Amino acid sequence: MARSTERPLPPRVSPPDLPDDLAEAEGRRHGDHLGQRIPLVEDLAHARFEQCVLSGSAERVDLTGATLLDVEIADARTPVLSLRDATIRRLRIAGGRIGTLDLSGAHVAELILEHARVDYLSLAAARIQDSLIADCTVATMDLPSATMTRVRFERSRVDEVDTRGLRADSLDLRGLDALAFLDVTALRGATLTGRQVESLASVFAQAAGIDVQD
Repeated sequence: MARSTERPLPPRVSPPDLPDDLAEAEGRRHGDHLGQRIPLVEDLAHARFEQCVLSGSAERVDLTGATLLDVEIADARTPVLSLRDATIRRLRIAGGRIGTLDLSGAHVAELILEHARVDYLSLAAARIQDSLIADCTVATMDLPSATMTRVRFERSRVDEVDTRGLRADSLDLRGLDALAFLDVTALRGATLTGRQVESLASVFAQAAGIDVQD
């Protein structure tokens, strides 16, 4: 059978597998949480969450180094949600208002980020695959040295995207309204619409060393 030549390849992403009934519980650092509904609190670093829902408001949420398997973070309202160096498989972040969403250095498979407003989204040096970002508004998105495979944006808006050092394969940006990319040469492996390319024509020309004058 001939291999499919469809490009970009769509993300193989599904929502988290959550039980119908979740036990109410408190989260804790280095804790092991299974099948629980947990309010967001400041220190949840290096904890493990499986088939859990986390929600609520907090001054800061630290999930550094945490493991999240089949988890939903619902309507989070916090200045900082840190998932630095986390291991993630099937995570949905739905709704909410987040100042800084930090996924730098994380290993991510099957992330759904939807209906959220984020001031600063960092995926620096993250490895992210089979993920969907939909109906989101982001002020600044940082992707330096990130590896993105089968990632799609839908109906989302970003003011500025830092793509320096980005490595992309089947990165579908057609649904992303971005005002500026800091390094268009790093978009190799990404898919754009004709309209997007036209709007970036002068930037592409500058990157290629072409002097454009009227």
